[in-house]
Amino acid sequence: MSDEPVKTADQSAPRRFKHYDRIMAAFVTILLLSNLIGASKPSYVILPGGMEWSFGAGVLFFPVSYIIGDVLTEVYGYARARRVIWTGFAALLFMAFMAWAVVSLPAADGWDGQEAYEKVFGNTWRIVAASMIAFWAGEFANSYVLAKMKVWTKGKALWTRTIGSTVVGQGLDSLIFYPLAFYGLAGWPPELLWQVVISQWLIKTAWEAILTPFTYLAVNWLKREEGVEIFDTDTNFSPFAAGDR
Repeated sequence: MSDEPVKTADQSAPRRFKHYDRIMAAFVTILLLSNLIGASKPSYVILPGGMEWSFGAGVLFFPVSYIIGDVLTEVYGYARARRVIWTGFAALLFMAFMAWAVVSLPAADGWDGQEAYEKVFGNTWRIVAASMIAFWAGEFANSYVLAKMKVWTKGKALWTRTIGSTVVGQGLDSLIFYPLAFYGLAGWPPELLWQVVISQWLIKTAWEAILTPFTYLAVNWLKREEGVEIFDTDTNFSPFAAGDR
């Protein structure tokens, strides 16, 4: 698992990449499905000694979007990762609008699925807002930390920045989402809420660590395929900046 750079690219020169669009599609797909299917359901595992430990079901898949975000920043740089983050944000916004519109439509006579449909897809404004804010803050923090650490480490020790950025990004995501979405709601007592927040953070970070060998493989393969090695030494880190710098 080598950290050796492949080739330094001039970020100012416009170019097309072979796999950038595919990675963007994978990122958005995992982001939408993990938010649609897993975000609202708390589950649990039984720890040694019989203690029941709760966690959010979406934690099984949502961290993959952060791993892809790490790969994007490491290979293509912060500015191109920023474009993908905004694409995911727009997709989440449309998903929320579509869910609201479809759930609000009157059910046809004879269809008995409206109640179940509302329970699964009828997220409140709190959940939607919490999801959007947490995703935006967490992903940009993750990308920023990784880009800065890559410069500090001179491209060495990839694992330090993938895990380090996840500790910050996923921690911020969990800390924002669950309190904003569920604090004070029936079925979410404070002790359960904070247990889920901590569980999400620890499990997401553990996922990143476990999948580190695969991250190395993906990063090194992409750098060879794309012929690129970007260091964000003069990048505009504003989330609202345009362009590839």
